[in-house]
Amino acid sequence: MSTKAPLARCFSVHKILMGGLAILIFDACQPDEEETTYDPRLFEKAALNAEQAHEGFVRSDAYMRAWLEYADSRTKLIPRNLYDDSTIWNGKDAAADNYPFMVLTSFFTDQDLYQGVMREMLENETQLTSRVKSMPDTYSFVKQDFEDEEVAMERVLFGTSEYIKDGLLPLSEWLGKSPWSERMVNMLRDMDEYIDVAGGFGDEYFGSAPEAEVNGELLQILSRIYWMTGEQKFLDWAIQIGDYYLLEEKYPLTDFDYLRLRDHGCELISGLCELYVTLHFADQGKKNEYQERLHGLLDYILMHGRNEDGLFYNAINPQTNEVVDEQAADTWGYTLNGYYAVYMVDSVEAYKEAVDKVFANLSKYQNFDWERGSADGYADAIESALNLYNRIPDERAARWIDSEIKVMWAMQDSSHREGSEQWKGSGIIEGWHGDGNFARTTIMHNLWKSQGTYVQPWNDAIRLGAEQRGDTLFIVLRSSSPWEGKLYFDQARHNNSMNLPVDWPRINQFPEWFTVDPEQTYQWIDGQAETSEMIGGESLLEGVPVSLPAGEKKYLMVVQ
Repeated sequence: MSTKAPLARCFSVHKILMGGLAILIFDACQPDEEETTYDPRLFEKAALNAEQAHEGFVRSDAYMRAWLEYADSRTKLIPRNLYDDSTIWNGKDAAADNYPFMVLTSFFTDQDLYQGVMREMLENETQLTSRVKSMPDTYSFVKQDFEDEEVAMERVLFGTSEYIKDGLLPLSEWLGKSPWSERMVNMLRDMDEYIDVAGGFGDEYFGSAPEAEVNGELLQILSRIYWMTGEQKFLDWAIQIGDYYLLEEKYPLTDFDYLRLRDHGCELISGLCELYVTLHFADQGKKNEYQERLHGLLDYILMHGRNEDGLFYNAINPQTNEVVDEQAADTWGYTLNGYYAVYMVDSVEAYKEAVDKVFANLSKYQNFDWERGSADGYADAIESALNLYNRIPDERAARWIDSEIKVMWAMQDSSHREGSEQWKGSGIIEGWHGDGNFARTTIMHNLWKSQGTYVQPWNDAIRLGAEQRGDTLFIVLRSSSPWEGKLYFDQARHNNSMNLPVDWPRINQFPEWFTVDPEQTYQWIDGQAETSEMIGGESLLEGVPVSLPAGEKKYLMVVQ
């Protein structure tokens, strides 16, 4: 619903030039107040953001379509990898790291695929791969059955935890309630019957620090899905794991001789922090029980687990204070998410300063060899910066993200890794399940450049970018061919979709930028049309109809 505002009485008018075109913008007037002059460079920045976001969506769309070419013709499921394990689908890789971000890409770039093939893939996966109740196991396209004759519960449980935490949870944080969130909660309910605290799996299957990874994933999953569902049993389950590490025999500073601070281990640190923040709102008594030991763990890691630039080492030994693996962890921000989350509830300045220190030194890590040149390493490092930049806006971090996203994108155009030559220029990045992380990070970047706005239908002719200053969002839209559709806005998903009490930084989340309250009224200013309207937040969330002639730019402002 919108209502026309009387311009002559309620607005002061400014004429600015953008690309040789004179447009009018309007300032809301208050009696006896000085007029606000808007800097036209904000529209110029929004236009630049539009070009960057456009490239990101074109690249994500190309990745998705290229991988769909390799989907199994019968089941529609994608293989684990293209160069080996090309005849199997599995939970911990194909389902966790790749498929969900094909779904998310299709949400933005092709609603027909999103509503069609992507849902069909989910239905087939649920029907064909569920082995222990709803929990999946590795499926063979050749055998048209499970790859392994025997059920190995450690494989099933790990695959399920990976599928939920890495794939379905971030997907559900964006989509809200959907068939994918239903799949997620069903698997977690069934998982509850088979595991309390993960242990005894053995390194022969999981590699180093398997228990820390699985339990860390569970802590993150349970801390969020407790709020999402309101079911106390999920919090009780998380507390069992928290007690095990913070109150009982597995306290890392006394039990671990190998504390992994990169992925496949760092999940425990941020998981304990997510549980701690949840308890701040749900159970202060239990939070107080954890406080001394959790702070002690975090303080120890700051003292012994970082290089001179504030980045975490891959691994340390808490018994000897030795740095076991001095390589800088590409997932540095995943751990700092936990630090900042604890800072939000306990105001420990050192935990916020840990983020500031990294931001001050990021320029040293341009073109850095994250994970031996892997696009996945770049994805994790860029997300590390993006999620924390959302909380601590720092131009040094913004410049670094802008430079490093180009490095990652270039990997899609080259054969930078051995064995990837055959896919050069196809849209495939490296031909393994980590390609999904390329799209995940790219979409996260795109939403930053559009401040959470998006259009439907999308095509490669449309450009959308935005820049926020104070309570005003400056939007630039243009299309190289005639376009008609809707412009959508983001909302406070952490509360509206997940019921979280506060938007603490979380691994693989899609940060919120300009969010719309459905109960609030907003001023909508169209520069070319020389009009201003008052529009309800609910209408912005439902999508505002927009029509673009070929080549014309539309300059819009939305004022809270």
